Amino acid sequence: MNLTIAILYGLTVLVLIIAVYQFLDYRRKNQEWKKKLKMQYPEEKRKSSISVWGDSFDSTPFAETVARKLKNANVSLLPSEYAGMHVLGLLMLYVAFNMIFSMAPLPSILLTVGILVSSHFLLFYIRNNKYEERLNSQLSEVCRLLANGAKSGMTISQGIDLVAREVNEPAREEFKKLSHELKLGVPFETALRSVQKRNSSRDFQLFIATLLIQKKTGGNLAATLETMANTLEDRKVLNQTIQTMTSEQRYISLVVPAMPVLILLFMNNIIDGFTDPLTTAPGIIMMIVFGLGVVLSFFLIRRITNIKV
Repeated sequence: MNLTIAILYGLTVLVLIIAVYQFLDYRRKNQEWKKKLKMQYPEEKRKSSISVWGDSFDSTPFAETVARKLKNANVSLLPSEYAGMHVLGLLMLYVAFNMIFSMAPLPSILLTVGILVSSHFLLFYIRNNKYEERLNSQLSEVCRLLANGAKSGMTISQGIDLVAREVNEPAREEFKKLSHELKLGVPFETALRSVQKRNSSRDFQLFIATLLIQKKTGGNLAATLETMANTLEDRKVLNQTIQTMTSEQRYISLVVPAMPVLILLFMNNIIDGFTDPLTTAPGIIMMIVFGLGVVLSFFLIRRITNIKV
Protein backbone atom coordinates (compact mmCIF):
# COMPACT_ATOMS: atom_id res chain seq x y z
CA MET A 1 0.00 0.00 0.00
CA ASN A 2 2.80 2.37 0.93
CA LEU A 3 4.60 1.41 -2.30
CA THR A 4 1.53 2.25 -4.38
CA ILE A 5 1.21 5.66 -2.70
CA ALA A 6 4.87 6.36 -3.34
CA ILE A 7 4.55 5.45 -7.01
CA LEU A 8 1.47 7.63 -7.43
CA TYR A 9 3.19 10.48 -5.65
CA GLY A 10 6.24 10.16 -7.90
CA LEU A 11 4.11 10.05 -11.04
CA THR A 12 2.23 13.13 -9.87
CA VAL A 13 5.46 15.05 -9.35
CA LEU A 14 6.77 13.89 -12.74
CA VAL A 15 3.57 14.96 -14.52
CA LEU A 16 3.72 18.30 -12.72
CA ILE A 17 7.33 18.86 -13.83
CA ILE A 18 6.46 17.94 -17.42
CA ALA A 19 3.44 20.28 -17.34
CA VAL A 20 5.54 23.18 -16.03
CA TYR A 21 8.20 22.51 -18.69
CA GLN A 22 5.58 22.43 -21.46
CA PHE A 23 4.01 25.63 -20.16
CA LEU A 24 7.36 27.45 -20.12
CA ASP A 25 8.19 26.18 -23.62
CA TYR A 26 4.79 27.34 -24.90
CA ARG A 27 5.28 30.73 -23.29
CA ARG A 28 8.72 31.13 -24.88
CA LYS A 29 7.41 30.22 -28.35
CA ASN A 30 4.46 32.58 -27.89
CA GLN A 31 6.77 35.48 -27.02
CA GLU A 32 8.97 34.75 -30.03
CA TRP A 33 5.91 34.64 -32.27
CA LYS A 34 4.68 37.99 -30.91
CA LYS A 35 8.11 39.52 -31.45
CA LYS A 36 8.18 38.35 -35.09
CA LEU A 37 4.63 39.61 -35.58
CA LYS A 38 5.58 43.07 -34.24
CA MET A 39 8.59 43.20 -36.54
CA GLN A 40 6.49 42.37 -39.60
CA TYR A 41 3.50 44.49 -38.60
CA PRO A 42 4.74 47.30 -36.34
CA GLU A 43 2.11 49.12 -34.37
CA GLU A 44 1.59 52.74 -35.28
CA LYS A 45 2.52 54.95 -32.36
CA ARG A 46 0.15 57.64 -31.23
CA LYS A 47 0.97 61.12 -32.43
CA SER A 48 0.37 64.37 -30.62
CA SER A 49 -1.93 67.00 -32.09
CA ILE A 50 1.08 69.18 -32.90
CA SER A 51 2.66 66.35 -34.95
CA VAL A 52 -0.64 65.82 -36.79
CA TRP A 53 -0.85 69.54 -37.60
CA GLY A 54 2.75 69.47 -38.75
CA ASP A 55 2.13 66.48 -41.05
CA SER A 56 -0.93 68.21 -42.50
CA PHE A 57 1.07 71.38 -43.14
CA ASP A 58 3.93 69.42 -44.76
CA SER A 59 1.52 67.97 -47.31
CA THR A 60 0.34 71.37 -48.59
CA PRO A 61 1.65 72.85 -51.90
CA PHE A 62 3.20 75.80 -50.02
CA ALA A 63 5.13 73.41 -47.78
CA GLU A 64 6.41 71.50 -50.81
CA THR A 65 7.83 74.75 -52.21
CA VAL A 66 9.49 75.51 -48.87
CA ALA A 67 10.84 71.95 -48.70
CA ARG A 68 12.53 72.37 -52.10
CA LYS A 69 14.10 75.63 -50.96
CA LEU A 70 15.30 74.05 -47.71
CA LYS A 71 16.84 71.16 -49.62
CA ASN A 72 18.52 73.53 -52.06
CA ALA A 73 19.89 75.46 -49.07
CA ASN A 74 21.02 72.17 -47.49
CA VAL A 75 18.94 72.78 -44.34
CA SER A 76 17.75 69.54 -42.73
CA LEU A 77 14.41 70.82 -41.46
CA LEU A 78 10.82 69.99 -42.31
CA PRO A 79 8.63 72.88 -43.50
CA SER A 80 6.52 72.58 -40.34
CA GLU A 81 9.67 72.77 -38.17
CA TYR A 82 10.86 75.79 -40.14
CA ALA A 83 7.49 77.52 -39.68
CA GLY A 84 7.49 76.65 -35.97
CA MET A 85 10.92 78.27 -35.55
CA HIS A 86 9.57 81.46 -37.13
CA VAL A 87 6.56 81.52 -34.80
CA LEU A 88 8.84 80.98 -31.78
CA GLY A 89 11.21 83.67 -33.06
CA LEU A 90 8.29 86.09 -33.48
CA LEU A 91 7.29 85.68 -29.83
CA MET A 92 10.84 85.83 -28.46
CA LEU A 93 11.89 88.90 -30.47
CA TYR A 94 8.72 90.81 -29.58
CA VAL A 95 9.18 90.06 -25.88
CA ALA A 96 12.85 91.07 -26.10
CA PHE A 97 12.18 94.38 -27.88
CA ASN A 98 9.08 95.34 -25.90
CA MET A 99 10.04 94.23 -22.37
CA ILE A 100 13.83 94.01 -22.25
CA PHE A 101 14.72 96.98 -24.50
CA SER A 102 11.56 98.96 -23.50
CA MET A 103 10.44 99.72 -27.04
CA ALA A 104 6.90 100.79 -27.91
CA PRO A 105 4.57 98.06 -29.22
CA LEU A 106 4.42 99.37 -32.82
CA PRO A 107 8.21 99.63 -33.39
CA SER A 108 8.62 96.26 -31.66
CA ILE A 109 6.17 94.61 -34.03
CA LEU A 110 7.65 96.30 -37.12
CA LEU A 111 11.22 95.45 -36.13
CA THR A 112 10.30 91.85 -35.27
CA VAL A 113 8.48 91.28 -38.56
CA GLY A 114 11.29 92.99 -40.48
CA ILE A 115 13.96 90.80 -38.89
CA LEU A 116 12.03 87.57 -39.50
CA VAL A 117 11.19 88.43 -43.11
CA SER A 118 14.79 89.50 -43.75
CA SER A 119 16.17 86.34 -42.13
CA HIS A 120 13.86 84.22 -44.29
CA PHE A 121 15.09 85.76 -47.54
CA LEU A 122 18.71 86.02 -46.36
CA LEU A 123 18.79 82.33 -45.48
CA PHE A 124 17.81 81.26 -48.98
CA TYR A 125 19.94 83.96 -50.60
CA ILE A 126 23.15 83.27 -48.67
CA ARG A 127 22.73 79.49 -48.79
CA ASN A 128 21.48 79.42 -52.37
CA ASN A 129 22.62 76.24 -54.16
CA LYS A 130 24.42 75.00 -51.02
CA TYR A 131 23.11 71.51 -51.77
CA GLU A 132 24.67 71.59 -55.23
CA GLU A 133 27.89 73.06 -53.84
CA ARG A 134 28.26 70.24 -51.33
CA LEU A 135 27.43 67.72 -54.02
CA ASN A 136 30.03 69.26 -56.34
CA SER A 137 32.64 69.17 -53.57
CA GLN A 138 32.13 65.39 -53.31
CA LEU A 139 32.45 64.70 -57.04
CA SER A 140 36.24 64.36 -56.88
CA GLU A 141 35.86 61.65 -54.23
CA VAL A 142 33.15 59.96 -56.32
CA CYS A 143 35.41 59.97 -59.39
CA ARG A 144 38.24 58.45 -57.33
CA LEU A 145 36.01 55.64 -56.09
CA LEU A 146 34.66 54.89 -59.56
CA ALA A 147 38.17 54.96 -61.03
CA ASN A 148 39.48 52.56 -58.36
CA GLY A 149 36.49 50.31 -58.95
CA ALA A 150 37.14 50.28 -62.69
CA LYS A 151 40.80 49.40 -62.08
CA SER A 152 39.78 46.47 -59.89
CA GLY A 153 37.48 45.08 -62.58
CA MET A 154 34.12 46.45 -61.42
CA THR A 155 31.46 47.56 -63.84
CA ILE A 156 30.04 51.08 -63.70
CA SER A 157 26.91 49.78 -61.96
CA GLN A 158 29.00 48.04 -59.30
CA GLY A 159 31.07 51.19 -58.89
CA ILE A 160 27.93 53.27 -58.38
CA ASP A 161 26.78 50.79 -55.73
CA LEU A 162 30.18 51.19 -54.03
CA VAL A 163 29.84 54.99 -54.08
CA ALA A 164 26.34 54.74 -52.56
CA ARG A 165 27.84 52.83 -49.60
CA GLU A 166 31.04 54.81 -49.05
CA VAL A 167 30.36 58.52 -49.58
CA ASN A 168 28.58 60.88 -47.18
CA GLU A 169 25.45 62.94 -47.70
CA PRO A 170 24.21 64.47 -49.94
CA ALA A 171 25.95 62.41 -52.64
CA ARG A 172 24.97 59.18 -50.85
CA GLU A 173 21.26 59.89 -51.32
CA GLU A 174 21.63 60.62 -55.04
CA PHE A 175 23.74 57.55 -55.77
CA LYS A 176 21.51 55.34 -53.63
CA LYS A 177 18.58 56.34 -55.82
CA LEU A 178 20.67 55.70 -58.93
CA SER A 179 21.85 52.30 -57.65
CA HIS A 180 18.29 51.32 -56.70
CA GLU A 181 16.99 52.22 -60.18
CA LEU A 182 19.75 50.21 -61.86
CA LYS A 183 18.97 47.17 -59.66
CA LEU A 184 15.30 47.42 -60.65
CA GLY A 185 16.28 47.08 -64.30
CA VAL A 186 16.07 50.71 -65.42
CA PRO A 187 18.39 51.31 -68.43
CA PHE A 188 21.68 52.93 -67.51
CA GLU A 189 21.18 55.99 -69.71
CA THR A 190 17.62 56.55 -68.46
CA ALA A 191 18.73 56.34 -64.82
CA LEU A 192 21.55 58.82 -65.40
CA ARG A 193 19.22 61.20 -67.22
CA SER A 194 16.83 61.20 -64.26
CA VAL A 195 19.70 62.06 -61.90
CA GLN A 196 20.81 64.75 -64.33
CA LYS A 197 17.37 66.37 -64.22
CA ARG A 198 17.40 66.50 -60.40
CA ASN A 199 20.79 68.28 -60.30
CA SER A 200 21.45 71.16 -62.65
CA SER A 201 25.00 72.10 -61.52
CA ARG A 202 27.61 72.40 -64.24
CA ASP A 203 30.07 70.01 -62.62
CA PHE A 204 27.46 67.32 -62.10
CA GLN A 205 26.23 67.69 -65.68
CA LEU A 206 29.82 67.21 -66.89
CA PHE A 207 30.21 64.13 -64.68
CA ILE A 208 27.02 62.51 -66.03
CA ALA A 209 27.96 63.37 -69.61
CA THR A 210 31.36 61.71 -69.12
CA LEU A 211 29.77 58.49 -67.87
CA LEU A 212 27.29 58.43 -70.76
CA ILE A 213 30.00 59.01 -73.39
CA GLN A 214 32.26 56.36 -71.87
CA LYS A 215 29.36 53.91 -71.75
CA LYS A 216 28.63 54.43 -75.46
CA THR A 217 32.10 54.79 -76.94
CA GLY A 218 34.19 52.80 -74.47
CA GLY A 219 37.79 53.72 -73.64
CA ASN A 220 39.85 53.92 -70.49
CA LEU A 221 37.21 54.88 -67.93
CA ALA A 222 39.63 54.82 -64.99
CA ALA A 223 42.06 57.28 -66.61
CA THR A 224 39.22 59.62 -67.62
CA LEU A 225 37.75 59.63 -64.10
CA GLU A 226 41.16 60.22 -62.53
CA THR A 227 41.76 63.21 -64.81
CA MET A 228 38.33 64.59 -63.90
CA ALA A 229 39.02 64.02 -60.18
CA ASN A 230 42.28 65.99 -60.42
CA THR A 231 40.52 68.84 -62.25
CA LEU A 232 37.69 68.96 -59.71
CA GLU A 233 40.14 68.94 -56.80
CA ASP A 234 42.07 71.87 -58.31
CA ARG A 235 38.82 73.81 -58.73
CA LYS A 236 37.84 72.96 -55.16
CA VAL A 237 41.14 74.34 -53.83
CA LEU A 238 40.73 77.50 -55.92
CA ASN A 239 37.17 78.00 -54.63
CA GLN A 240 38.31 77.59 -51.03
CA THR A 241 41.09 80.14 -51.60
CA ILE A 242 38.59 82.66 -52.99
CA GLN A 243 36.20 82.03 -50.08
CA THR A 244 39.02 82.65 -47.61
CA MET A 245 40.14 85.87 -49.30
CA THR A 246 36.58 87.30 -49.43
CA SER A 247 35.40 86.06 -46.02
CA GLU A 248 36.05 89.42 -44.31
CA GLN A 249 33.90 91.34 -46.79
CA ARG A 250 31.10 88.80 -46.57
CA TYR A 251 31.00 89.02 -42.78
CA ILE A 252 31.07 92.82 -42.98
CA SER A 253 27.90 92.66 -45.09
CA LEU A 254 26.21 90.93 -42.14
CA VAL A 255 27.74 92.89 -39.23
CA VAL A 256 27.31 96.43 -40.59
CA PRO A 257 23.48 96.26 -40.93
CA ALA A 258 23.14 94.78 -37.43
CA MET A 259 25.24 97.42 -35.63
CA PRO A 260 22.80 100.38 -35.97
CA VAL A 261 19.92 98.22 -34.75
CA LEU A 262 21.88 97.09 -31.68
CA ILE A 263 22.99 100.65 -30.92
CA LEU A 264 19.39 101.83 -31.22
CA LEU A 265 18.19 99.14 -28.81
CA PHE A 266 20.86 99.86 -26.20
CA MET A 267 20.26 103.61 -26.39
CA ASN A 268 16.54 103.04 -25.95
CA ASN A 269 17.30 100.93 -22.89
CA ILE A 270 19.43 103.71 -21.42
CA ILE A 271 17.29 106.73 -22.40
CA ASP A 272 13.54 106.40 -21.92
CA GLY A 273 11.53 107.19 -25.03
CA PHE A 274 14.56 107.24 -27.33
CA THR A 275 12.68 105.38 -30.09
CA ASP A 276 9.41 107.29 -29.71
CA PRO A 277 10.17 109.61 -32.68
CA LEU A 278 10.31 106.50 -34.89
CA THR A 279 6.53 106.11 -34.49
CA THR A 280 5.91 109.45 -36.20
CA ALA A 281 5.60 109.93 -39.97
CA PRO A 282 9.17 111.28 -40.45
CA GLY A 283 10.51 108.50 -38.23
CA ILE A 284 8.77 105.82 -40.27
CA ILE A 285 10.14 107.36 -43.49
CA MET A 286 13.64 107.35 -42.00
CA MET A 287 13.27 103.70 -41.02
CA ILE A 288 12.17 102.78 -44.55
CA VAL A 289 15.09 104.69 -46.09
CA PHE A 290 17.49 103.09 -43.61
CA GLY A 291 16.14 99.62 -44.41
CA LEU A 292 16.47 100.17 -48.15
CA GLY A 293 20.03 101.42 -47.69
CA VAL A 294 20.96 98.40 -45.59
CA VAL A 295 19.49 96.00 -48.14
CA LEU A 296 21.23 97.78 -51.02
CA SER A 297 24.62 97.75 -49.27
CA PHE A 298 24.24 94.08 -48.40
CA PHE A 299 23.49 93.02 -51.97
CA LEU A 300 26.26 95.20 -53.39
CA ILE A 301 28.87 93.67 -51.08
CA ARG A 302 27.64 90.14 -51.73
CA ARG A 303 27.63 90.71 -55.48
CA ILE A 304 31.22 92.03 -55.44
CA THR A 305 32.47 89.11 -53.37
CA ASN A 306 30.58 86.48 -55.38
CA ILE A 307 33.44 85.29 -57.60
CA LYS A 308 32.65 82.22 -59.68
CA VAL A 309 35.30 79.88 -61.05
